[in-house]
Amino acid sequence: MTERTAQNTHVVVIGGGYAGVLAANRLQNGSDVAVTLVNPRPQFVERIRLHQMVAGNHGATADYDTVLGAGVRLLVDGAECIDADIRQVQLTSGAVLDYDYLIYAVGSTSGVPASVPGAAEFAYPLSEFEQAQRLRARLADVPMSAPVVVVGGGLTGIEAAGELAEQGRAVTLVTDVVGASLGAGARRSVIKALTKLGVSIIDGPEILVSGVEPDAITLADGNRIPSAVTVWTTGFGVPGLAAASGLTTDELGRLLTDETLTSVDDDHIVAAGDAAAPSGLPLRMSCQSAGPLGVQAGNTVLARISGTEPEGINQAFAGQCVSVGRNAGTVQLCHSDDSPRRVYIGGRTAAFVKEQVCRATVTFLGKEGRKPGSYFWFKGENRARQLAEAQQETLVTADARSKKI
Repeated sequence: MTERTAQNTHVVVIGGGYAGVLAANRLQNGSDVAVTLVNPRPQFVERIRLHQMVAGNHGATADYDTVLGAGVRLLVDGAECIDADIRQVQLTSGAVLDYDYLIYAVGSTSGVPASVPGAAEFAYPLSEFEQAQRLRARLADVPMSAPVVVVGGGLTGIEAAGELAEQGRAVTLVTDVVGASLGAGARRSVIKALTKLGVSIIDGPEILVSGVEPDAITLADGNRIPSAVTVWTTGFGVPGLAAASGLTTDELGRLLTDETLTSVDDDHIVAAGDAAAPSGLPLRMSCQSAGPLGVQAGNTVLARISGTEPEGINQAFAGQCVSVGRNAGTVQLCHSDDSPRRVYIGGRTAAFVKEQVCRATVTFLGKEGRKPGSYFWFKGENRARQLAEAQQETLVTADARSKKI
């Protein structure tokens, strides 16, 4: 079966996360453009709230009716393969979806490393809705007094540890660095808040998890830490759809594009969000970058439909927000290139700011759906500098190799 609309240009968006929703909504700005959003789940998932879902204080979902514009058709299905030669997407249901343009916004995922014995069997990752459901069900089966270990001190690990400790659980956070992406002051703020909630922190440059068991983890130095539930928050990847479809990707599997987010293989395929690697220099995986990339991907497709030259991406980072339970948090202000400034906000004020950011994120999705073109984002000139630095690094590396030869 082939599904297709009768309008002039059909754009298929694969992925209904932050990038995919904003891309689909922005496409409503085009005349005679039909938009189909393909997503395997019937509800929008607020990934930035999955740690709350695990703790039971938020559902972490929203109805697509509240975030998608009326001009976007939602198709609840999975994408199995992209046939770029004939511009078709093979769906999990067996249906085939024709497209004129395709926006690849499949997002990111996480798992546990195969190199760590026992991790695949006994650890619980936390970056997808189904993973959060599984973790929540597991936590419901163990007493509140049972030890919980969170592996990884990035923003996800910090938030998971804080949320579970605030419930009254005995939480140990195991990592090399707590909040490595934050500045020194902000890291101290996070550690203070975690400690106040009773989180035990085992950190240091030599800390490495060497094994996961049903009731413990082991470290490379031989120490064994009891753990009834091991939450794994390190490492991110992307779905393998692009690579499996024969499209050019980077080493992680992100679709390789130019600066307009257009695939280097096919100018009818545009990428957005965590699964995009513009010029081989992807932005940090986050909803802060996914949203603007989604809008810019939509703009690229609209430009190509109208026969105009699409613009290169232009966006800047503003900061990083991390909650530590419901009553504390840290907001790290950043330079436009995502490097941390010395300024940060901590405590209850930061918790309030983080909550407003989470709410506003969903609000802005819906607003763009109702009024395409209303979404705005921070812009900067750092992208051109990054490209120039990467080019110079490539030249230096090539020169060094030639001298070795």
